[in-house]
Amino acid sequence: MQWADFLANEAATNSLSPEQTAAFVERLKTENSGKSEAKLASELNIGAAAFKKRMAEVYDKFAKSYPELATSNSRGKLEKLRACLTRKYNGGQDAHPTIKENYENIPPAVPFEKFVGREAELEKLHQQLETSRQVAIVAVAGMGGVGKTELATQYAKQHLQNYQGGVCWLSAQGIDVIIQIFRFVELKFNKIAPDDWELADRLKYCWENWQKGEVLLVFDDVTDYKKQVQPYLPSESPRFKVLLTTRQQFDRTLPQLPLGVLKPLAAMKLLKSLVDRERLKSEPWVARKICKFLGYLPLALELVGRYLDTMPDLSLEKLLKRLEKKRLEHEAVAKANQLMWYKYGVGEAIALSWEQLDEKAQGLGCCLSLYALADIPFSVEWIRDDDEQELWEKAIADLRKLHLIQWQDKGIYRLHPLIRQFFQMKLDELSKADEVKTAFVAQIVEVAKQIPEQPNREDIFNLTPHIPHLAEVATHLSQYLSDEDLIWLFTGLGWFYQGQGLYQQAEPWLQQCEKVTKNRLGLEHPHVAASLNNLAGLYESTGRYSEAELLYQQALELAKRLLGDNHPHVATSLNNLAALYSSTGRYSEAEPLYQQALELAKRLLGDNHPHVATSLNNLALLYKFTGRYSEAEALYLQALELRKRLLGDNHPSIAASVNNLAELYRSTGRYSEAEPLYQQALELSKHLLGDNHPSIATSLNNLALLYESTGRYSEAELLYQQALTLKKRLLGDNHPSIATSLNNLALLYSSTGRYSEAEPLYQQALELSKHLLGDNHPHVANNLNNLALLYKFTGRYSEAEPMYQQALAICEHTLGVGHPDTMRVRENYAIFLRKASP
Repeated sequence: MQWADFLANEAATNSLSPEQTAAFVERLKTENSGKSEAKLASELNIGAAAFKKRMAEVYDKFAKSYPELATSNSRGKLEKLRACLTRKYNGGQDAHPTIKENYENIPPAVPFEKFVGREAELEKLHQQLETSRQVAIVAVAGMGGVGKTELATQYAKQHLQNYQGGVCWLSAQGIDVIIQIFRFVELKFNKIAPDDWELADRLKYCWENWQKGEVLLVFDDVTDYKKQVQPYLPSESPRFKVLLTTRQQFDRTLPQLPLGVLKPLAAMKLLKSLVDRERLKSEPWVARKICKFLGYLPLALELVGRYLDTMPDLSLEKLLKRLEKKRLEHEAVAKANQLMWYKYGVGEAIALSWEQLDEKAQGLGCCLSLYALADIPFSVEWIRDDDEQELWEKAIADLRKLHLIQWQDKGIYRLHPLIRQFFQMKLDELSKADEVKTAFVAQIVEVAKQIPEQPNREDIFNLTPHIPHLAEVATHLSQYLSDEDLIWLFTGLGWFYQGQGLYQQAEPWLQQCEKVTKNRLGLEHPHVAASLNNLAGLYESTGRYSEAELLYQQALELAKRLLGDNHPHVATSLNNLAALYSSTGRYSEAEPLYQQALELAKRLLGDNHPHVATSLNNLALLYKFTGRYSEAEALYLQALELRKRLLGDNHPSIAASVNNLAELYRSTGRYSEAEPLYQQALELSKHLLGDNHPSIATSLNNLALLYESTGRYSEAELLYQQALTLKKRLLGDNHPSIATSLNNLALLYSSTGRYSEAEPLYQQALELSKHLLGDNHPHVANNLNNLALLYKFTGRYSEAEPMYQQALAICEHTLGVGHPDTMRVRENYAIFLRKASP
């Protein structure tokens, strides 16, 4: 934490007023240590007596924490306070305790001493949040540029120390709010809700695992409360406070802080903080006229102040004439385009600043206006020519100097909505506007092409800042996409969300992909087949098998019709449909499709290709499920040999193949052959992935299954416990894989007669599966079946029977009557009925 931020936090902790905070921060700044109180008072635009009075009040408040201040003179108090705070800042042992870490993502703000004219509103906001759970900062009459976001930022920074649970800043106009919440919890608290949970459960997990203490949630620039805020609020909990900024008028039951333009004196105070004081003194009446002309609007005043700063010899009188001239021009433009009407002189202020820019900076402003209203990741490091890179860097600097773009972080910028609108108007006036938009869209598509079908956490972290801009292009600039690039944008957005288990967010993009490709390219196009395949994959992931099957079949028929029977895309479609049939127990339908896909891959790609190895593996898995073990073994061995030849001995796919072969050997009782393969897969996974990876837990679990099958129960128990501990550490307590591990350990206890230890684990697994997967899921049926078996073994028949009935009903409904799992439960139930009958 920087010293200035630390001082602001201390001010909030000790309940200093805004006036006291300004004096305190200015006095304690390192660079001001040699300045007199009179000089500091002058810089704050107050009298020396007022400054001295405020500092006396500061010492009195800090004396409650540092009693030694009460016995010193004024100069001595300053030095003692500085020494106490320095010890605390450096983490000295005698310093008073403070938060070890501030959990926040608050955007940059102007220094507190330059935040002028809103002291009363800041104090009122604090009072409202003290008494209400939610408060909205509302712009009067829907105005932009009044400083809603800056007020919220200042409040959050000044009161950060009061929110020990952190301050989470959420942009309502950026990426989905729920993604922002997930990312905050992951980055700040190192907590990750599993991707395969329902969205509501993942959000609940975040609130339940949030850092202890009061929390401030800031929803910035809200336009639709019911869509952007309400669904994501935590359940009624007094520790979560909610602050909104908006131009909209919400339900009056929500406490609101109306924010209008500044008062005349406050406007002058703001202008004085931006412009040399002597310059304003020479033309005081003109300065007041400028403030009035600008409608006392903070954004307009900020723009004009920055403009004056770049032109030190420009008189205020001449500036006013330029503004008046711009107003006439602006009114003419506004008559032709009502969307370009700006209130209170902000349009004129932007226009003056625009004329100060060279062609490069103007072009950059136009380009940036095409991004969404969110943080813009923009870097010039990709430009190889040093001279060209320097020109772009100067363009960025010029825009920043005139307050036309805001720096958020390294390589991250933001545009004010009104400035963005102005830049877009200027872009549309250019003869090459379409050329600029086409180039911009092509650049965004390149980002979309980097999104893999199954993004990992690193991918998600790196891609998240770009997602609002991909959505902006997909929504508003899709007409500039080339036919070849059309599918990439929508598919990338769908995969980004689907890869995180955010199926509700993924579905609209994949549906839109199908619709857009059909409208643009016609019904008979390979991209239409690809979009059908992608949407089917989403439906399969969410258990909507009949919808998925229909789309897979349509995609396969279309691919064959357009590309012929001999094409890699046809092989992919065959594999997809076969996998769906296999997962739903329709093995006789899956087999010929897998075989066709394998033959086609060999014919098109040759016998030595990773896709061929994948097809061999898929068919082998099917043979294992259907008890055709010798055929499965031959294919598993072929797949393993091929992967070794293509990928080398040290690759995750090799570990997967070795594990598959070991599983087959265990299933057929060939334990002595399975064990070394399991150990080999475990060692290879550790070597490639490290000790802390979900694949390691899977390997431990598989080896434990083998030990259990061979009666080595103590070794099996140890590995089951290790797998469970590792999964909990990696995935948290609430994950389907945890339920599986609990179930496996309970099975071990049950098979060794340790029923009292097995029962609570079975019950935990059952409850967890129901919570995560719903009541009608095959995993729930498996848990019910196992618990029923335990009740049967312990003679509790009345408890066992309804569980068998529930398990059988779930299997028949979700898997069908012919599925092996259904048949297994039915057989267990039949045995139970024979044993339980008199």
